[in-house]
Amino acid sequence: MPGYAGGSLDNPTYEQVSGGSTGHAEVIKIEYDPKLISFRDLLEIFFSTHDPTQLNRQGNDVGTQYRSTVLYANEQQKQETEKFILELETNRIFEKPIVTTLEPFTKFYEAEEYHKNYFKNNPSQPYCMLVINPKVGKFKQKYASMLKK
Repeated sequence: MPGYAGGSLDNPTYEQVSGGSTGHAEVIKIEYDPKLISFRDLLEIFFSTHDPTQLNRQGNDVGTQYRSTVLYANEQQKQETEKFILELETNRIFEKPIVTTLEPFTKFYEAEEYHKNYFKNNPSQPYCMLVINPKVGKFKQKYASMLKK
């Protein structure tokens, strides 16, 4: 589910978050069953489907609201994420240092309705075609075995 988290403003809107002054990041809330997929698998997917070496930016989107962040729910998730990042850096998976932040999860604010299923509902929008579609294709190819049939 798309939304906003990690900032100080209660009930932020997209316009407020995209302005960069709320401290919130645009995020996805993932609820999962650890019997079906592990937290480590989620970390692998997260780190392989975006660039965790870009500080406060993803592609053409620039600002702290676009930071690469893991909002951990407990100490175990924090430690597992730290360990995973260390493994990536030790194995030099990325040419540049990983700048992904680890922040405690406090509150999630659901995005406005028009953000939900944005890619599915706007496949011919240039951003979707040029940025999202290649990422989705890469994800489907690399993680086909993890997808629901």
